[in-house]
Amino acid sequence: AGHISTEEARALIADLNAAVAGPGVRFYPGVSYRHLMVAASEFNVETTAPHDILAKPADEHLPTGPGSEVLREIMAAARAVLAEHEINATRRDLGDNSATDIWLWGEGKMPTLPSFGSRYGKVGKMITAVDLLRGLATLIGWECIEVAGATGYLDTNYAGKGAAAVAALDGCDLVCVHVEAPDEAGHNADAKGKVTAIEQIDEHIVGALLARLQAEGDDWRILVLPDHPTPCTIRTHTAEPVPFAIAGKRIESVMHGRFTERDGAASDLHIDRGCELMEYFLTVR
Repeated sequence: AGHISTEEARALIADLNAAVAGPGVRFYPGVSYRHLMVAASEFNVETTAPHDILAKPADEHLPTGPGSEVLREIMAAARAVLAEHEINATRRDLGDNSATDIWLWGEGKMPTLPSFGSRYGKVGKMITAVDLLRGLATLIGWECIEVAGATGYLDTNYAGKGAAAVAALDGCDLVCVHVEAPDEAGHNADAKGKVTAIEQIDEHIVGALLARLQAEGDDWRILVLPDHPTPCTIRTHTAEPVPFAIAGKRIESVMHGRFTERDGAASDLHIDRGCELMEYFLTVR
């Protein structure tokens, strides 16, 4: 819906709960166009990520598999509610995209994870505008820090996230700052926007954190990386390994070059399993 505002989306989600949700089904508002549906029923379905079918007919990619008819019914009922909703009527009058449908995807069950403290003996905090990251943080016992103006889009509050991260270091061992903007630019084939977003991250988040850490001595480390590639040329995610940069105490350079995919691939430091990167970051000697 054209990166609908969170306020408008919350009103739509509230009315969907009133009109569509039933026993064992409930919607939870998130940020902008990203929200959650929780269902108590057992499903064994396959769904499709919307960013994998950009400019393709949606009806060819609806949920399939046992239980998918329930999801399709929910999507159809939501379409009827949204069609005449006053928020969508106003958006149409203003020339904005209306929220015509919900798209159910990313199915899964809530896992049980060991706490970060029990595994590493450290306290962490999360700064993000994306519920996926909030959920992971909650599952491992991290506090989620809310930042005003964090949108999960290119207009997010980069400086606010950087300032919040610097302040959070006073009360924890590790703070993770997630910024969705470069991924969104990739989905939109917006190469210029992607460069601008990375520059903003570098200046307002990485730069702010580095300045704080360096001012307090040498007992620190910082890790910078994307979570996955989203090339502008194909507008969706790919599975190639991502480059990462680590600096700080007892870290020796393995590459004297730029922080790029090409230079990362040329180095002899590879972490084969992503889940092992945190242990390397915290324990490498």
